[in-house]
Amino acid sequence: MIELRAQERKILSATQQLGGKASVEQLIEECNLPDAAIMRNALTLQEKNLVTIHAQHQRLIKLTAEGEQYAQNGLPERRLIQAVAKSGGAAELPKAAAQAGLPSQFVQIALGWVIRKKWATYNSQTNTITLANKQIPEGSDEKLLKSLGKKQAAQEELPPDLQLAVDMLKKRKLLTVEPKTKRILQITPEGKKALKKAVTVQEAPVATVTQLTPELIITGKWREAKLQKYNIEAPVAKTWPGKKHPYLSFLDEVRAKLVQLGFKEMTGTSVELSFFNFDALYTPQDHPAREASDIYYIKDPQYGDISRHQTAVENVKQTHENGWVTGSTGWGYKYSFEVAKRLILRGHGTCLSARTLESGNLEIPSRHFSIARVYRPEITDKTHLSEFNQVEGIIVDQNLTLKDLLGVLGKFAMEIAGADKVRFKPDYFPFTEPSVELSAYKEGYGWVEFGGSGIFRPEVTLPLGVKAPVIAWGLGVDRLFMMRAGIDDIRMIFSQDLDWLRKKQVT
Repeated sequence: MIELRAQERKILSATQQLGGKASVEQLIEECNLPDAAIMRNALTLQEKNLVTIHAQHQRLIKLTAEGEQYAQNGLPERRLIQAVAKSGGAAELPKAAAQAGLPSQFVQIALGWVIRKKWATYNSQTNTITLANKQIPEGSDEKLLKSLGKKQAAQEELPPDLQLAVDMLKKRKLLTVEPKTKRILQITPEGKKALKKAVTVQEAPVATVTQLTPELIITGKWREAKLQKYNIEAPVAKTWPGKKHPYLSFLDEVRAKLVQLGFKEMTGTSVELSFFNFDALYTPQDHPAREASDIYYIKDPQYGDISRHQTAVENVKQTHENGWVTGSTGWGYKYSFEVAKRLILRGHGTCLSARTLESGNLEIPSRHFSIARVYRPEITDKTHLSEFNQVEGIIVDQNLTLKDLLGVLGKFAMEIAGADKVRFKPDYFPFTEPSVELSAYKEGYGWVEFGGSGIFRPEVTLPLGVKAPVIAWGLGVDRLFMMRAGIDDIRMIFSQDLDWLRKKQVT
């Protein structure tokens, strides 16, 4: 035999009287119960298969304070062209704005929308506006604004022709759109039978409580209170606890693995001397990579201090001019200290390797790495960003060969990025010889180029006081993450898409 509590029977009976279907809002009014009580009892009735709860996803559209003002007085662009129309179809902008009663900060905004909507043309030389047509009908955004001004809120799904109007007004911060779920209770055949045959359980006169409060515990009234029973197996809404960004978690993993392999982390500032970013890496001062189109130069201050690195600077100067003691002939030009002092945003992380070699504290053998944010004036697309990250590494040892470098890179790509195989091809960099480019392949993802590597030339190591061989690499760690996460657009790394961030698990 089915048992019903008084509130359950009341809700079930009200649903039946309302035609077998009723919204939560209707039941709140009909049963004179709070929404929490309605939903709590509705879930219990659904567990007993007496009702079915249907969810209708809607959007709650509300005007902002500015939107309400425009709903009453009209959009600024409408008021502006009305003033122009009263002047015969053409008027000077200041006079029309004054006649329309537009504050000075809204004049250019109104003019911009007038031109964008092609309601009028504007002559900047004479500062006049001329209407395109004598009669300009109301746009969908104006109609929607007036409609919302009367209703104050609209909960229905809008027809497609008004969707653009919603998007436009939302961008102008004249309305807000919030998701809303409307729940409908529908009585089942079993529910109809239960109204006739079910026994109503008389509830105890003691009030039912849903939680123990400090007052109940202190006064001892918890002994007399009747605690609400809960079905701990009932489904609940998903909750999303805070967590670290997937990409930051990946960087932490990369850092931890390199430390486990015996690497020490190199750190430095984003603003760097041209000396360490270019000169110390045997890049001539007239190299195309130093053009303003390829590097960000600091405007103020323009120059830094190189006096603390005077020995290295002098050695690098001679190396560039005549090869010094490196066995090279150098670049054969007049080295400039002013160019060396120029401040930039670092264009690669290899400048940290140069600083480490020059520090005077270098141990041999030793391993070092950095995860550095670097900056280049790139055109942003699915594979390039103007601000990205590189993972740099150097290994200093007396017996290093190219084979050691290839082994380190291959293991790095497979363990960190989850690549299935790697390949190398010859490349050129001013500061390494030989130089190789690393690409990696993952099934279902394809080949991806990760970056360059090589053995530092004597023109790099000797001026910085290092006589042992140094293997070095600089890889795009952003692309490593893309392969690991299975995404093909680098911009997703910095996405604010909460759904993607909540669900993304990098394995």
